[in-house]
Amino acid sequence: MRPSRTCLLLVMLLTAPQAWSTARAAPPPTVDATSAASMDPEAINALTRMGKALRALPQFTMAATTRTDYVLDDGQKLALAGTVDYKVLGPDHFFVEIRSEHQHRQLFYDGHTLTIYSPRQKYYAAIEHLDRSSQALLSDSATRLGVEFPLADLFLWGTPGFPTDRLESALLVGTERIDDEQTRHYAFRQPGVDWQVWISDATGLPRQLLITSHTDPALPSYQATLRWDTKRPVAAKDLVFRPDGATRIAFVPAAPTGDDAGNGDR
Repeated sequence: MRPSRTCLLLVMLLTAPQAWSTARAAPPPTVDATSAASMDPEAINALTRMGKALRALPQFTMAATTRTDYVLDDGQKLALAGTVDYKVLGPDHFFVEIRSEHQHRQLFYDGHTLTIYSPRQKYYAAIEHLDRSSQALLSDSATRLGVEFPLADLFLWGTPGFPTDRLESALLVGTERIDDEQTRHYAFRQPGVDWQVWISDATGLPRQLLITSHTDPALPSYQATLRWDTKRPVAAKDLVFRPDGATRIAFVPAAPTGDDAGNGDR
């Protein structure tokens, strides 16, 4: 199986499957008159408001159920389910856990050291002396470290790391209820990718994402439904990595391109 290769939001690590991130799409070409005509100002404003709502959170817990398309060598697509859980405290502390039948990874960041842990194999690797905010780390971790973070755009929307001028089209699709919460559904296009976001009317936070890559003729997609807890305190102790008998190994950056095998845990 070859994982779908795209520049959009999700999954990573030590040569793990594919990450999906709208923030890493190709630089925008010159926008022509046709593209400009499909730019709904309200859709752009909705992204701006969502970014402000995300940036205003001093802490949060976010749990996502995901579905990722993988493309077989003959072009057949398989949709595999998984989960992503974030705990974020302040500008430079977070924990993220990625689970599926084929992978289990945990990442810890304390503002200085990023630790990548495989609970199934009891191996971990640490990248020290990063000394950056979570936002700065996630903005270039793929190119600098070869590490793809799931749902990295949650940290980049509303910052210079996600300029809206790369968008080729933006439109309001309509309204829809996600888990009995009213949302507004928006669709966007940028080079190499179409993506959609459902934004809560109540909180201004994203409740669902659907991203489709155009870099593969099979058009693989990634979907995540997000559930937020912004009121319950995040305990600092839950963001600390404890080896507990795990073996440290050298960090080897994953190649940012190519078709790595996606079978099994590594």
